[in-house]
Amino acid sequence: SFDRSLLSEKLNELDGKEITLGGYMKPSFKATGMKGFVFVRDDKECCFGPQAAIYDCVMVRMKKGTTTDYLVRPFKLRGKFYLKEYEGPDGTTWAIFNMKNAIIEQ
Repeated sequence: SFDRSLLSEKLNELDGKEITLGGYMKPSFKATGMKGFVFVRDDKECCFGPQAAIYDCVMVRMKKGTTTDYLVRPFKLRGKFYLKEYEGPDGTTWAIFNMKNAIIEQ
């Protein structure tokens, strides 16, 4: 279970700020025209498995009016970072990191 009090002060200070992250797009069922996706960190290890930790992914929403196609390579992502729990259909917290108004940097 997730306990928000465990997040560091430094991480809490990023809430609502524009940041850049590096990593990968988690595979999904859609490959083109995506308005959002799950972004996973680049730690040179796979984190696509079913038991990935909630701090290993970011729920991303692209900048309004833009979409992206699935990318297999690592890339940089820039947008507003938010701390907000995302609850999955099983009632548990699946993610705590979110990014809105995101753009993929070349």
